[in-house]
Amino acid sequence: MTTTSKWYLGGMLLAAMTLMMNFAAVTTAFAQKKVTKNIVIVHGAFADGSGWKKVHDILVKKGYHVSIVQNPLTSLQDDVDATTRILDKQDGPAVLVGHSWGGTVITQAGTHDKVASLVYVAAFQPDKGENTIQWATSMPPAPENGILAPDDKGFVYYDQAKFHDGFAGDLPRSETDFMYASQQPIAGASFGTPVTAAAWKTKPSYAIVATEDKSILPEVERNMYKRSGAKVTEIKGSHVVFISKPEEVARVIIAAAEGK
Repeated sequence: MTTTSKWYLGGMLLAAMTLMMNFAAVTTAFAQKKVTKNIVIVHGAFADGSGWKKVHDILVKKGYHVSIVQNPLTSLQDDVDATTRILDKQDGPAVLVGHSWGGTVITQAGTHDKVASLVYVAAFQPDKGENTIQWATSMPPAPENGILAPDDKGFVYYDQAKFHDGFAGDLPRSETDFMYASQQPIAGASFGTPVTAAAWKTKPSYAIVATEDKSILPEVERNMYKRSGAKVTEIKGSHVVFISKPEEVARVIIAAAEGK
C-alpha cells in the first residue's frame, strides 16, 4: 500500500469516527431534551378518552407515543388500576396527564415507577388523605355547574340543561349535545374516596388553569396548584380546554416531556 493510500484510508477513518461522534452527540442531546416519548392520558368524569383525539394527533405527529386510559369510573381504585395497566405497558418513562377527576387518579397512580412527571389539566390535585369532594366544595360552585346528586344507583351525571355552559361553553352546541348524550357517569362514592399517595410531592408537576372553567372554579385550581408548586399555565377556555385549545394544551404536555 502506498503512502498516499495510507493517508487516504486514515483520513476516511478519521472522518467516519468524527461523523459517529457527532451523531452520538446529537442523539445524546436529543435524548436529554426529550425526557420521554411516552404520554399517558387519563380522562375525567362525564366523558371518555375520545375527547383527547385532537391533542393525541398533535403529539403523535411530533413523534410521541400516546396512550389513552379508558376509566371505568366505578371507583378511585378501579380507575387507578386501569391507569396502572397502561403504565405497565410503556417501554420507558411516561408523562402522566389527568383531566378533572383524572387529576385525582394520576395523583395516586403517578407513584408508578415509570411516571416521570405529571400534567394536571383543569384537574383536581388532592394531597394524601384528601378526597375530591373537599376541593370541589372548597368554594361555592358557579351557577352554571351542572353536577347532579347521585341517582338511586349511586351514579352521578351532568345536568343536560347546564351541560353546554357548565362543561364546555366554548364549543358549539352541536358538539356538546353529543358529548352530553355520550357522557359516562361516575360512581358518586369515588368523589369521597381519599387518595393514598400524592405523586406530585415527589415528581415534577405541571398544571393548566382553564380560566373560563365552570365545573371546577379557576380559583380552586389555582389554590391546589399553588400548594403543590406546580408549573402553572393559564389558558382561556372551558372545563374541556383540551378540546377547545388542543395546541396550547399539547404545548404544556411537551414542556413536561422535555423537562422545561
